[in-house]
Amino acid sequence: MPLPPVLFHILLSLAEGDRHGYALKREIAQRTGGKLSAGPGVLYGAINKMLELGLIQESGDRPDPHLDDQRRRYYRITPAGRKAARAETMRLRELADLASATFGVPRRA
Repeated sequence: MPLPPVLFHILLSLAEGDRHGYALKREIAQRTGGKLSAGPGVLYGAINKMLELGLIQESGDRPDPHLDDQRRRYYRITPAGRKAARAETMRLRELADLASATFGVPRRA
C-alpha cells in the first residue's frame, strides 16, 4: 500500500534512531526544506496510526532525565516498519523510473 508522505518521513527519521514527536516534526521540516510541515494534529495522528499498524513502537530508552522532559514519548521503528519503508522505496523507485521513461527525464548519476 502506498504510504502517505508524513508516514514515510517518520519511518525515515526513526531509521536513524529513536525520536520524540517534536524531534520528528523538526527533522521532517529540515529534511524536506520546509515543504512538508506536520502540525501537531497530523503528526500525532500519524504516530497513533503507525502504532496501531505496528510500524513503530514506544521506546523504553530515554536520555538523561536532566537533559529531557519526562512527558516526552520516544518512538522507534519496528521490523514491520522497516519492511513497509523498503516496500515504499521500491514503489517510488518504480514510479520514478516509469515517469523518467515517459517524460524523458534522465536518471541522476
